[in-house]
Amino acid sequence: MLTLPIILLAVIVVIGFIFLISFIPVRLWITAIAANVRVGIFSLIAMRLRRVPPKGIIDPQINATKAGLNLSLDNLEAHYLAGGNVASVVAALIAADKANITLGFARAAAIDLAGRDVLQAVQVSVTPEIIDIPAKGDDRLGITAVARDGIQLVVKARVTVRANIDRLVGGAGEETIIARVGEGIITTIGSATSHKQVLENPVRISETVLEKGLSAGTAFEILSIDIADINVGENVGAKLQTDQAQAELKIARAKAEERRARAQAEEEENKALVEEMTVGLIEAEAEVPRGIADAFTSSRMNVMDYYNLRNIIADTEMRQSIAVPGGERDTTRSSHSLGVS
Repeated sequence: MLTLPIILLAVIVVIGFIFLISFIPVRLWITAIAANVRVGIFSLIAMRLRRVPPKGIIDPQINATKAGLNLSLDNLEAHYLAGGNVASVVAALIAADKANITLGFARAAAIDLAGRDVLQAVQVSVTPEIIDIPAKGDDRLGITAVARDGIQLVVKARVTVRANIDRLVGGAGEETIIARVGEGIITTIGSATSHKQVLENPVRISETVLEKGLSAGTAFEILSIDIADINVGENVGAKLQTDQAQAELKIARAKAEERRARAQAEEEENKALVEEMTVGLIEAEAEVPRGIADAFTSSRMNVMDYYNLRNIIADTEMRQSIAVPGGERDTTRSSHSLGVS
């Protein structure tokens, strides 16, 4: 009959064996040996201690070895510890080797650490990519530009690009290509004398844009620019002229209103001046009877002079009644106002 110490020892041995099997990737080590990948069991244990998953290193190394690449486990492990995607880098190296593209591990690792998908970059370098302008998901109907005759054109284009492996690190992305091509389209259409010239020869846009060297400083090489569609938009020139005419009309109306207000103000001022002068005239005429009475008293005027004055006033009133249409006469300065009635 087994004693308790023996049972405990057996349990400890079993637990230790299970832990050892789970900690030491024996199956992965056997797989690596079968794939002719030289790796020691202690190297796998060291990866565990460095918190590096052995499977994430050994499986890409097996793929690289089978593809005829000679990669270092230390480089793969260092790339993983730097935050890189080891599987993607190895897959990119294999794809580049099969496509006869020169790509070393150091450059592939740098591209991956720069945040770019190195495998996709190799694929785009082998099979060119088509960039739609405007980009998919953009609400715009196309790149809008206005020719010199004022007609708006809406253009859709497709740019065929190939990834430039040497400029992936530090090179601009697709957004820059889209912006530059859009700018080139606007410039080309804007320099055209008539929109009909662009419609008759759309390839002129592609040729002009390609001559600008838009791929400089980007991670791509532009292979071609194809105009997919051109639509005629609004008559922007006529619209601008209409808006300008309406603005000038509003300005003219404002100036006319200002002149009218100024004329009304001057008219009111003249009326006030006339009233003021009329008051002064009435005050002056009020002194006439007094002056006549004083003339009689001082013998400077006799009765004949007075009658002569009356005759002159009557004659003046008669002339005024004849001159005024309708027989109306101005009694402003009549004999009554002169006090000689």
